[in-house]
Amino acid sequence: MGIMGFLRERMGKILAFFIGFALLAFIISEVVRSGGSFFRDDSNELAVVNGEKIPLDKFNKLQDQNTNQFKQQSGGQPLSGQITSYIQETTWNQLLSDLLLKKEIEKLGLVVGQDENDAMVSGNSPDPQIASQFRDPQTGAFDRNRLNQALAYLASAKADTVQKHQWRDFIIQVVEAKQKTKYVTMVTNGLYVNSLEANDDYQAKNKLVNFKYATLDYASIPDSKVTVTDADYSAYYDAHKAEFKNQQETRTFEYVSFNGSPSKDDSTAVKAEVIKLADSLKVSTNDSLFVQINSETKTPLAFQKKGTLEPKLDTLMFNSAKGFVYGPYVSNGSYKLAKLSDVKTTFDSVKTRHILINPQLTGGLDKAIAKADSIKKLIEGGKSFADLATTFSSDRGSAAKGGDIPAFDVNGAMGGGQGQIAPEYTNASFKAKKGDLIVVTSQFGVHLIQVEDQKGSVKVIKVAVVDKPITPSSKTQTIAYSKAQKFLGSITKDNFDAEATKEGLKPRTAEEVTGTAASLPGLDNVRDVVRWAYKADKGDITDKVFTVGDQYIVPRLTEIKPKGILSLDAVKKQIKPAVLNEVKGKQLDEKFQAALNGASSIDQVAQKAGTKAVPVQNIVFANPIIPGQSAEYKLIGSIFGSQPNKLSKPVNGSQGVFVYYVDGFTNPAPLTNNIRQKQQIAQALVQRADGQVLEALKDNANVKDNRAKVL
Repeated sequence: MGIMGFLRERMGKILAFFIGFALLAFIISEVVRSGGSFFRDDSNELAVVNGEKIPLDKFNKLQDQNTNQFKQQSGGQPLSGQITSYIQETTWNQLLSDLLLKKEIEKLGLVVGQDENDAMVSGNSPDPQIASQFRDPQTGAFDRNRLNQALAYLASAKADTVQKHQWRDFIIQVVEAKQKTKYVTMVTNGLYVNSLEANDDYQAKNKLVNFKYATLDYASIPDSKVTVTDADYSAYYDAHKAEFKNQQETRTFEYVSFNGSPSKDDSTAVKAEVIKLADSLKVSTNDSLFVQINSETKTPLAFQKKGTLEPKLDTLMFNSAKGFVYGPYVSNGSYKLAKLSDVKTTFDSVKTRHILINPQLTGGLDKAIAKADSIKKLIEGGKSFADLATTFSSDRGSAAKGGDIPAFDVNGAMGGGQGQIAPEYTNASFKAKKGDLIVVTSQFGVHLIQVEDQKGSVKVIKVAVVDKPITPSSKTQTIAYSKAQKFLGSITKDNFDAEATKEGLKPRTAEEVTGTAASLPGLDNVRDVVRWAYKADKGDITDKVFTVGDQYIVPRLTEIKPKGILSLDAVKKQIKPAVLNEVKGKQLDEKFQAALNGASSIDQVAQKAGTKAVPVQNIVFANPIIPGQSAEYKLIGSIFGSQPNKLSKPVNGSQGVFVYYVDGFTNPAPLTNNIRQKQQIAQALVQRADGQVLEALKDNANVKDNRAKVL
């Protein structure tokens, strides 16, 4: 009975315990199964803007499009960490701006009606985006017939499904652009310039003043002679608080770096390896295959003209006989061998046009090649190349010109620095004969190329280059990593600097790092470090050594600057020079006040203060720069608000404290017709409106930005 009574009395607590335990087990199992996403932000959630989620995959898709576009415009050049960061930031701003504008447009009910839609596509004045796709390749003017042919084809039963989808997506983009234009136009139509503003602007640009000034520079007082109090800092901070708005969160960390770069022994070992390859390269009968097997950089061999090889090789190879081998030599962190593989004379430039088929839109490479072959047969049967390019080419820029591509040389370089042609396209075009139709595959897709012309004559050479990077050995890396691990094991939040000094290391500081930073001065590919910094708290030390290139770094987070108005402590270091100048200004002000006492001229004031009076002529309010000085807004503003023939009180400027004496003003002729003045001001307002509207929308948006964690 005792046991049963005990259980009855405590059954509620026992059941609660087991239910709680079961729930905890379920939660833990869910965390393990889903990688812990139960307790953290969705890994596919890039941001939440005004309650609407932006998926990471949507961002990635747009970034891929922007990256590919950049590569095409830059001739397929490799992207540096800085360029990648730039594209990321541009993509983010594009995505954020589109979302915010879309919300505003929906809120206001701005639409593009069917009649307006039809007018944009096939009306008397089609939308510029549409007109640009259907230009006469000869004149560059909009070709109504080309547009009508394309519309008729897309409306027919034989129209390609993929092309219909492409056209639909294109029209959606045109309509959305029109909606944005309506929104911005609505805003700019509300801008108004009145007659008073026009007259003020005219006076600011045309009213002249002549004056003399005396100045005492802040730099005349050493910093060591000035005592700055907390009250001085607070007063300056309170007066300039609006200037300390942080547009996005930043984090500052200091770190020590352990060098794992190649040692002298590592370099010697790589050189010996390359020397062994030299004899084999000399007797090679297939230099292209030799490069593919033995070189780190497996660049296909291609004919090049003088001036395109690296400086060490250019003159040497063009003056050598076929089969000549040079090296080993060091270039761009590698030991290299170079062999003159072939020499010939070829055309100086080739002129082509093409139709580009995108394999992703046609169901794969085989189908894209088959489609190119079908179009080739149509052209051979008498169909217009230009018309088929307009209809089928994925390269819409050249399609609008009938597929026309600017002339390029044997290296694929187009005239006037317009870009770079893909190597496969270049090689095939130089091997073909004038008039040939050829199908070639490159990184951009499948090209149907027609060779239109081949001009000039130039000597070109083919150079086989074998390179072996000078990389650190495992021994070198192990030594550096072990040192970093030892340092990590010895530090705490309180002894980081002391331990670094003990080891002879000087900590470096990465200041105000943004959450999307991909590189830092002297360091590339630092995303892992940045992600850690945005998960850490101030004072935290990493729990692991980060590998960044050939460096092993150990960081400590020293500062977090949140988005919004920063605190005084956060900006204290930043504002110290300005606060020092304000304190110095008080001392210099007192010096001028004493000099003004009993003085009747600016020359007397200057003499008593130990400086000189400087005459200045024909200064306008709109350009407040004094010859030999920087912009002095307070001084010029004070001058234009003062009376002539009077000594001024001291004015604290940007570089020092000033006292001035106005000789006189020269007023411009009265503004009898302010229409032009109004138009100029209004035009400037309209030019700024687009960007300022977007900035205002971003400032007012509630944005939860997860980029630091998921990118």
